[in-house]
Amino acid sequence: MTRVLITGVRAKTGYPLAEQLAARQGVEVLGGSADPASVSIAGVRPVAFSWDDPSTWSAAADGIDALFLIRPDLEQAPELIEKLLAVTPSGARVTLLSELDADSLGAESWAMRAEGVVRRGGHRWTILRPSWFMQVFTDRRYYRDELALDARLTFPAAGAEVAWIDTRDIAAVAVRTLLEDGHDGKTYELSGPAALSLPRTAELLSVAVGKTVAHQDISIEDAVGGLSGFERYAFTVTFERLLRGGFATVTGSVEEVTGRPARSLETFLADVGPFA
Repeated sequence: MTRVLITGVRAKTGYPLAEQLAARQGVEVLGGSADPASVSIAGVRPVAFSWDDPSTWSAAADGIDALFLIRPDLEQAPELIEKLLAVTPSGARVTLLSELDADSLGAESWAMRAEGVVRRGGHRWTILRPSWFMQVFTDRRYYRDELALDARLTFPAAGAEVAWIDTRDIAAVAVRTLLEDGHDGKTYELSGPAALSLPRTAELLSVAVGKTVAHQDISIEDAVGGLSGFERYAFTVTFERLLRGGFATVTGSVEEVTGRPARSLETFLADVGPFA
């Protein structure tokens, strides 16, 4: 039996990963959550895990064979990850969820320092660097309500493109890196099959929404309005990278690792069905 801990089982990648792992024979899935009672995924055992409560870490990681580490979007992420790895069994595989184009942030950035901690942590490691998730369009914390209610996609783009990726494809890659040999010490940059402009993205979203969605190009300043502190900084830097083309790279890594191509945005939206 291979025991796998997911640090954020209800996250956009953690949830499909838990489902895919639970479908595998001989895998015990531990779904880490600050609220274990809220976890109800078939075949997944909820466990208490919170980045805000280090007292939960040792028990969650006890006896695991693999760890899917969803990087917390916190300035102190490198330090938190280092402390978690210190209580993770030395023989466990570790897969870190990072982000596409992380190198552009510089060696001293929080994202690259988080990756460095994993590389130097003494475990067998793999790093996944995905592009922006397609699931932001169906998540009410992001664009779903704006799309459904206003038929509008407000997004700073200035002509830039995004190689949107389905988190189910990220999860499919993670399943392989957590359970199979051949991925140790590798960094996989993950994307969907095409880089799309925001106007083209809005056109495809129109089918799912059932009315014409218009892309409204806004400034980064407007996009981060209302945010403060590290959250504002992180989103600002992310949008700056987008405008420089940092999320337009199309890779074949999903197919390389899983044996099948990454899903297109059209396929993702067809699977989701109409939403309003």
